[in-house]
Amino acid sequence: MSERKVLNKYFPPDFDPELISRRKHPKNSQQVVRLMAPFSMRCNTCGEYIYKGKKFNARKETVEGEDYLGIKIFRFYIKCTLCSAEITFKTDPRNTDYTAEHGASRNFEPWRDEKAEEEDRLAKLEEEENNPMKVLENKTIDSKREMDILDALQDIRARNARNERVGASDDLLSRLAMREVEDEEDKEKKRLEEEDEKLVEQVFSKVPASGSTTVTVKRKADDYEPPAHTLLSDSARSLIASTATLQAAKKQKTNAKNSLGIKVLKKPAKAKPT
Repeated sequence: MSERKVLNKYFPPDFDPELISRRKHPKNSQQVVRLMAPFSMRCNTCGEYIYKGKKFNARKETVEGEDYLGIKIFRFYIKCTLCSAEITFKTDPRNTDYTAEHGASRNFEPWRDEKAEEEDRLAKLEEEENNPMKVLENKTIDSKREMDILDALQDIRARNARNERVGASDDLLSRLAMREVEDEEDKEKKRLEEEDEKLVEQVFSKVPASGSTTVTVKRKADDYEPPAHTLLSDSARSLIASTATLQAAKKQKTNAKNSLGIKVLKKPAKAKPT
């Protein structure tokens, strides 16, 4: 068992490697390789998304009749994970990337657009260096585009200013309406307070001045009877309020003890000495 782990194999002295028969491979044979999806794509058959980095058992072959500066271009065959449709893509040594060939479409990638814009800019600069008329034409196009942008910006500013004026007038009208409503509410509240004060004055005017503990209240024509607490003095009202507060606090304390299961035991009375 240990012999299979050695690094050096034994070759006899009479070994001749030319005697070993060579296997014949087809010219464009395919190899099974394990790879990851080089870019995110969408299957054209079922619409399944295949994200970058997903692993596949792919078939690899060399593209005949295509190369870039002597560099070979390889084609890979994979299958969709949902419908098992065949998808192919190739290497792109010119851009150090991959290109989708059949069965799937590449998803949108913003950095590729930025790269294309940079390439277009460089190509434009090279063209301007060799053609002076092209420089003049590009300047004319750029100035026209700039004027169009300024006109559109001016229209947007005018529209925003008009919307702000309309909004300010609407806010002013709404504030005026709210102020009118608040004034009406204040007037109504003031009127009700005055009526209450008049009623209290009428009731207390019929109460005996002193020396009597009974209070007689006559019912008015509209069968309105004032509340009893309005007939009491300030000191009596404060006394009643304090008594009610003490009773409520005592009741709350008792309920809290009962809810906790605490029983209060009374102490036994001490016997008097004989």
